[in-house]
Amino acid sequence: FQVKSENKETIWNTEEVPEGSEFDDTWDPREKPEYEISFKQHVGTEDVFFGMTGKDPSTACCEDIVIKIKLPETKYSDITLDIQDKVLDLRTPKKKLLLHLPYPVNSKEGRARFLSEEEVLEVTLRRKLDFLNFS
Repeated sequence: FQVKSENKETIWNTEEVPEGSEFDDTWDPREKPEYEISFKQHVGTEDVFFGMTGKDPSTACCEDIVIKIKLPETKYSDITLDIQDKVLDLRTPKKKLLLHLPYPVNSKEGRARFLSEEEVLEVTLRRKLDFLNFS
């Protein structure tokens, strides 16, 4: 099995390189912050009582991914956040997190808020739904 490349000098094809690897820096001394991933599902009475939409409690039926990142001793202005379809890249002066997301997301539809009392950044991302996982 050979992959044809347009340039004979290249040693790999661009499809072989995972998304977000350009951000991966193994030599960066910053510590990785604690984080928690949870899933959010929008349900109505037609789901709860009648089961009309076919949704179940699994993550496959969830529309949103919520990531809570603990950032002690960090100001909102120090946070740099970049969201790609499959990667979350967070950087502060003391912390760095490169997180490969469990599902592809719509990078333009997300939102983030910094809870200063709890010192937590909460990022909510809308999943891209495929032919198996649809609402």
